[in-house]
Amino acid sequence: MNPARRIALKIAAVLAAGLAAPLSALAAWNKEAFQSKTAANALKELGVAASTESKDILIEAPQIAENGAVVPIEVTSNLPGTRSIALVIDKNPFPLTARFEFSESAVPYVKVNVKLGESSFVRAVAEAGGRHYSAAREVKVTIGGCGG
Repeated sequence: MNPARRIALKIAAVLAAGLAAPLSALAAWNKEAFQSKTAANALKELGVAASTESKDILIEAPQIAENGAVVPIEVTSNLPGTRSIALVIDKNPFPLTARFEFSESAVPYVKVNVKLGESSFVRAVAEAGGRHYSAAREVKVTIGGCGG
């Protein structure tokens, strides 16, 4: 076999394997949770029956967002063994905004830009040690820069 062809086939196999991994992650997408119209239903679909408030979950978000279309939010979990973080925005039409899963060696930190239709509580729910913990922060969205 031609050495160049062999290399090309190996590269193609590696690329195909890399593209298959995102597709398998897509299969794990919880459609019902993300399409829920209330925060309570979204959390129920994720299997979160109850959560304990924790100061070990840190939410960095502006107190006032002048542009609700792009609101930067950072979440860090200092809980040992954090396996996932879900971001729930109570007053959004679809409250479950994002959900991230972490391996054992990953740092449980996420930074996202979200859309807030109106002033709302932003809640982070972390799963660690088989239990759920949460923290919340209110973000006010101004209307025309005057407050709302």
